[in-house]
Amino acid sequence: MDSEVKLYLERSGNELRLARAIFGLSGSKKNKLDLGANPEDTFYSAVISHSYYCIFYCAKAFLLSRKIKTKVPNEHKKTYFEFRKFVDSGELDLELKKIYDDLLGNASELLKLFLDEKKKRGHFVYRTLAQANKIPAGDSIKNAIKFLSNIKRVLENE
Repeated sequence: MDSEVKLYLERSGNELRLARAIFGLSGSKKNKLDLGANPEDTFYSAVISHSYYCIFYCAKAFLLSRKIKTKVPNEHKKTYFEFRKFVDSGELDLELKKIYDDLLGNASELLKLFLDEKKKRGHFVYRTLAQANKIPAGDSIKNAIKFLSNIKRVLENE
């Protein structure tokens, strides 16, 4: 596996670990007090943001494995549309089907997770109080875990 692909997968994993840590911190008054934070504060919007970045960096790793680089401006949009080409062409589905006999790793579902998390990041991070985001934050972590594990398996089996 290319070193730049590995770097993006590591970044993706780091974002997921940070999202999980922030989720745990948001639910622990003791830890918040230990860190000097207000015990009533929550950081669920940051969980959503870091979960999204897990998916984003994972998609970048996949694209880099195919020699496709996306850059600013509009890097997030470009990454999404380049990733989508692999889903639309069926290439990603075929690889995921080889890995999963039960088809749980369907690529169209991964693409939907990517788009949903991108939209959720815009809504919950910028337009909603963090305290109201606990359930969407938990869903974001689950989506990031699913996306990362599926793409990692594809890349590791090449």
